[in-house]
Amino acid sequence: MSGRRVVITGSGWITPMGHDLDSVWKRLVAGETMVGPIDRFDAATFPTSFANQVREYDWTKYVENAARHGQPGMHTAFALGAARQAWDASGLGDLDGLDRRRCGLYLGSGEGALDFNSYQKSTIASWQKELAKIDDGAWQAAAAEYIDGEYEVAQEPNEPITHIAREFGLRGPAFNCLTACAASTQAIGEACDILRRGDADVMISGGTHTMLHVLGITGFNRLTALSTRSEDPEHASRPFSRSRGGFVMGEGSGVIVLESLEHAQARGANILAEVTGYGSSADAYRITDLHPDGRGPAAAMHAAMREAGIDPRGCDAQGRPEVQYISAHGTGTQENDSIETKSVKLVFGDNAPKIPMTSIKSMMGHLICAAGAVELITCLLIMRDGVIPPTINLTDPDPDLDLDYVPNVAREASVDTCLSNSFGFGGQNDTVVVQRPRS
Repeated sequence: MSGRRVVITGSGWITPMGHDLDSVWKRLVAGETMVGPIDRFDAATFPTSFANQVREYDWTKYVENAARHGQPGMHTAFALGAARQAWDASGLGDLDGLDRRRCGLYLGSGEGALDFNSYQKSTIASWQKELAKIDDGAWQAAAAEYIDGEYEVAQEPNEPITHIAREFGLRGPAFNCLTACAASTQAIGEACDILRRGDADVMISGGTHTMLHVLGITGFNRLTALSTRSEDPEHASRPFSRSRGGFVMGEGSGVIVLESLEHAQARGANILAEVTGYGSSADAYRITDLHPDGRGPAAAMHAAMREAGIDPRGCDAQGRPEVQYISAHGTGTQENDSIETKSVKLVFGDNAPKIPMTSIKSMMGHLICAAGAVELITCLLIMRDGVIPPTINLTDPDPDLDLDYVPNVAREASVDTCLSNSFGFGGQNDTVVVQRPRS
């Protein structure tokens, strides 16, 4: 690792399991899930009619002046809540003389809730049955009547960073990436690089997303990536099980505050963890699949640990593997879980079965662009409390997947170093290493 050291001083999330750190953490440790029927639209005829949906959430409680934000998209509303929690926890708002030109943003954000009904009304109104095509002029006229332009713009992936910057007066570097399920892990890794090279002192980073709309569910159903276990949704997400059949859709946001170590120490901040390594790779294989040999995930893990100065096959002074916990991508699809297991074995060798590796997606669902950030926050809580949440619904082990997935029941453990994996469609692989604060 070169350049300045980077630490985490605040974190927050808005999730389907709750809207604050501690209540969600208690549910994760207890092995609970909040999955239920989709009620945002009529999904009765869909192969998948259930999801982990954020409910009873009021974003206006997290901002100083709601009118300043107009009618934000759902992804922006989630991000404002998560960012407020992280900002307040960091104590930056109480710091006199904070140079907000040196405070930046890097999110992995996807879209908000798309207005499918208005789009369909416009399409139906302009359909020429005799010619079997849409009349472009008629579509434009119908869209002008049915589609709210401001609402449509508010769903764009770049909108959350605009609103967060406005809320906290941040005027430093601002970026958003949309690399599917790897996006927020990539955003955090690249935000750390900005801090290490001295282009900012503070970076707000993480991710936010909702795909709980008609097009989102349709798309993943057509890819056969979603579980269709509608008769038993609470047990539908079952990573690493022989009977796994796809993931459960979730939504929400996870945000952390990153600072250079010098900046955090100078203001006496409470340091939660240090980010010591980041690795990124491409599979160069296929748009919807990981390479079957696990070479892409393995490359990302190797790169992250090389930057952190960690030997994946070495042990610490206590005889433990140098990495004591892996936050698995763990989607619950046949391909992901087998390839991720293969890549962990490839990287860690004889240490692989000794390292606890869990998927909170079994409880939380898959938050897509926000998944990596939420899972990284889980790593912070594991190091804080010395307990590893389980992979639930793992009652039917796959004999070919033989690592320690902490099945069904949380486990007490002393953890000083965590590795968090995120793998996205198109072969985007990102890994972050976080460690207990060092002197």
